[in-house]
Amino acid sequence: MNKKMEFSKKIFFGISLVVLLVVLFSLYMVWETKDTYTLAYLIPAVFGVMSIATGFYFNKAKAENKIKIENTGERQQKYDESTKFRTFVDNKTQGGK
Repeated sequence: MNKKMEFSKKIFFGISLVVLLVVLFSLYMVWETKDTYTLAYLIPAVFGVMSIATGFYFNKAKAENKIKIENTGERQQKYDESTKFRTFVDNKTQGGK
């Protein structure tokens, strides 16, 4: 089974690889130059991009999983008027459709 990798995973892994390379290069340059001044700007910028990519990737995965759960048909969502909360009821235990 040769499953193709999703484009969002390719982007996430690409950004992760760039972050790793920047960190390793920064460590090497700090070792050679004995100057840590550039780390104050470079490392937070790279990890800022990484955190944005991670947030978008997890949000996308959450949306996809929500769709999968809704399409299973084994769980039915019920809205409780008294508490204004949505609850999931397993149709198998409740004698559902």
